[in-house]
Amino acid sequence: MSEKKLIVPRKLSGFMELPPYKQVVLDNMIDKIKGVYQKAGFMPLDTPVLEYSEILMAKSGGSIDKEVYHFKKGDTDICMRYDLTVPLARHVAMNANEITFPFKRYQIGKVFRGEKAQKGRFREFIQCDADIVGLDELPLVADAECLALVSKVFEALGLKTLNHISNRNVLFGYCDALGYSLITQDVLTVLDKIGKIGKENAVQELVNLGVKQEDCDKLISITLKSGNFGEVLADISSLCTSELYQKGISELKEVYSYLKAMGVDESGYILDIGIIRGQNYYTGTVFEAMVPDHPEFLTVCGGGRYDNLAGYYTDKKMPGVGLSIGLTRLFDLLDQSGMLPEFKLTNTTLHIIPMGETLLECLKLQSYFREEVACEVNYENRSFKSKMKEANRKQVPFILIVGENEVQSGLYSLKNMATGEQWQLSKEDCLAKIQESKNL
Repeated sequence: MSEKKLIVPRKLSGFMELPPYKQVVLDNMIDKIKGVYQKAGFMPLDTPVLEYSEILMAKSGGSIDKEVYHFKKGDTDICMRYDLTVPLARHVAMNANEITFPFKRYQIGKVFRGEKAQKGRFREFIQCDADIVGLDELPLVADAECLALVSKVFEALGLKTLNHISNRNVLFGYCDALGYSLITQDVLTVLDKIGKIGKENAVQELVNLGVKQEDCDKLISITLKSGNFGEVLADISSLCTSELYQKGISELKEVYSYLKAMGVDESGYILDIGIIRGQNYYTGTVFEAMVPDHPEFLTVCGGGRYDNLAGYYTDKKMPGVGLSIGLTRLFDLLDQSGMLPEFKLTNTTLHIIPMGETLLECLKLQSYFREEVACEVNYENRSFKSKMKEANRKQVPFILIVGENEVQSGLYSLKNMATGEQWQLSKEDCLAKIQESKNL
C-alpha cells in the first residue's frame, strides 16, 4: 500500500491570520471603534462581499481596476468588493425610498484587493468605515462631524494622531486659474506623490505634462502649505480669485468653525493642502490621519466628501462624506512596533481541575461559575502537575481544585495564580473572591 502524501499546510500571501490571543486584541479594537460610531448615532450596515461587476466597477478608475478580484460564475459577472464606499452608494440608491436622510451608517468588514503583497499591504483587510449620506444636499457640518469622529476613534484606541485636512477645490481651482483645466487630474496625481518622489522629480513630471516652469513652482509651493489651520487659511485665502478656489477656501473656513464649536482639540489637526487623495470620487473636503511619533506608519485613516458617487445608480442627488480606517494594516503596524495593548493568552478567568472521580461535579460547578465569569474544566486525562503547568502557561488568573474531599465538604481549593494565595471556600465565596480581584 502506497503511503499517503500529505499536503503542505500554507496560506496565500497578503492574508492575515492571527493566533487567538491576538485575535482577542483585534476584536477589542473593533468593539471600541463600534462604540465610538454608535455613540455618534451611526447605525450598522453589512453589504455582500460579492457585487455585480457593473455595479462595483462603475466608478473605480486608476490602479484599482487592476486590483479587483473579478470572475464569472455561469453567466454572472462578479467582483469582490475592494472598498465599502461603492457598496454603500449602491445600497442607498436601491433603498432611497425607505431610508431616512441624512443616513448615518458604519460598516466594519473585509475588503479585497489583488495587489502585490508586501509589508504593510494586504490582499484581504478589514476596513472600519463611517459615512453620512444626504438627499439633495448635505451641509458641511457633516464633514466636521466625520473629522471629529476621527479624533474620538483614535482617542478610544489610545493612539495619538494628527489629522491632515484639505479641500480638493483649492488645488483644482488653482490649476484652472493657471490654465491647466484639461490636465488638472494628471497634475494632481503628480502633486499627490511629492512626498514619495521629491520636488525635483515632481517638477520634471509636471513639465512633461506641459506645465510651465514658473507654474510648477507655484503649484508645488501651495501644495506644501501646511500647519495651524487658521494661519494657513489666512496665508492662502487671497492667492487666487478663481471661483472654484474660493469655494474651497470658503468650505475650509466653514468646516474650521464647526470643528471649533465641537470642541475638537486644535492640536489634533492641521490644514495641509498637499492632502489630495487619489480616489477620483472625492469632490471637496479630504483628510488623512497620521501618527506623529511614527511617521513610518503613513496614513492610518482617510476620507472626505463625495458629492456624485451614487450618480451611477440613481438620478437622485446623494452627497456624502465619510472616513475609513484600514484596521488590518494598523493592527499589523502596532504589532510590529510592539505597541499592541496588553493581552492574555486566554479569556478564561477560572480553570477547574478535577482530582479523582469528580468530573461530573466539576461540570456542575462550571455551569454555576459561567453565569458570572469565563470558566473551563480541564478534563484531560493527565497528571495534576501537567494541568497546573497548562493553566500557568495560559495565564489563567484562578484555579479551582476539586477533589473528593472538596465535593463532600462543599469547600473548594481556590488559588490566585498571580499572588500564590489559596483559600478553602464555598462556591459562593469563591465567586465573590474572584469578582473582587483586580486580576480580571
